[in-house]
Amino acid sequence: MSVMKQKQDSNSWYFLDVLTGLRITMKHLLTNLFNRKKMITLNYPEEKYEYSPRFKGNHVLTVKKDGSIRCTACMLCATNCPAECITIKASEHPDAQVEKYPISYEIDILRCVFCGFCEEACPVDAVRLGPEWQTPGLNGANFIYDINHLAYRSNLKGGVQSILDDQDRHKAGI
Repeated sequence: MSVMKQKQDSNSWYFLDVLTGLRITMKHLLTNLFNRKKMITLNYPEEKYEYSPRFKGNHVLTVKKDGSIRCTACMLCATNCPAECITIKASEHPDAQVEKYPISYEIDILRCVFCGFCEEACPVDAVRLGPEWQTPGLNGANFIYDINHLAYRSNLKGGVQSILDDQDRHKAGI
């Protein structure tokens, strides 16, 4: 068995690499310190980043013109969700023309991956991903959104109406 000895000088190479890294860090620090206008950092509470209109943030349940929820409890959004964060409990609707409606619609935002599959799967435009993205909370229970939060929260100003109502959908064959 042969034993190979390493050179003793190899330990000094680490010191040169550390000094090179510190030099690069100091260069970036001084550049950003004296050229603040070229920095890409935002002062968050005062300055907010403007997202595009296509941004997909928090979920919104749309409402009809009469203020009721558009969701028909077809379960397609819950079935299509890869994170399995949507739970729906359906019941028969008192109106004979409407088959069923959700008595409970909950989304666990901590499990959600904001992929938009629920929005694409919905045949009646009931679920949308809105422009909101800030969701503060103190514990995990605050991140399970129910029907009241999804459809009637205060910053929605009475709910988001769908573009077409039911009569227009039936006339168009949708």
